[in-house]
Amino acid sequence: MIPIEYGKYYHIYRGINGTKIFKEKDDYEHFFNLMSIYLESIADIYAYAALGNHFHFAIRIKKENEIGFLNPHYAKNEDMDLKWRTFFPKNESEKREKKYNKKPIPEKMLQHFFSSYAKGFNEKYMRTGALWEHPFDRLIVNNETYLKRLILYIHNNPVKHGFCESANDYPWTSYLSLVSVKPTKLSRNRVLGWFDSKANFKSLHKGHDDFDDINFLFLE
Repeated sequence: MIPIEYGKYYHIYRGINGTKIFKEKDDYEHFFNLMSIYLESIADIYAYAALGNHFHFAIRIKKENEIGFLNPHYAKNEDMDLKWRTFFPKNESEKREKKYNKKPIPEKMLQHFFSSYAKGFNEKYMRTGALWEHPFDRLIVNNETYLKRLILYIHNNPVKHGFCESANDYPWTSYLSLVSVKPTKLSRNRVLGWFDSKANFKSLHKGHDDFDDINFLFLE
């Protein structure tokens, strides 16, 4: 298994054959809320997509000196809303009584993210058993060309799987946030900088692309 290391770029993905992990709008919204809770403190997020039975992220794990101390929000009690419960690690309730003098560990935060979603999903839909069949998949992204191709691939994944006809027609990817002028917690400026301009970014998302040059890297 490829380790999660400080300062490195990754393609994080996970899929379940034959099992939907997102059944309705509320599921996607909760998934991305968990993304904010668990990933923003330990990673720069460049692109994401969630589609029925799988998801993709393009991220950079921050260097250790870029990661702050645990946020009290992360360690609060289980948070209830109308449909979803947000599950936090069991030992976090004890940390609420202490000063937040520990930094989150990137691999554990990723594990907590997916574990929290799985527990909430099982509770919401009254199902039992593991939602994930194996640990989350990860690949190191070791050059800018591959990273740009990965971002295009992630945003066009809904097109590939027949959810829509173009990247801007699907709401559950980072594409619309990256081309918007609204505030975002994504690393928007850096992503658009890799594509030289927003206009070029949009243009490259419009053409047909089978991604044969990188398709061998994706197990879905």
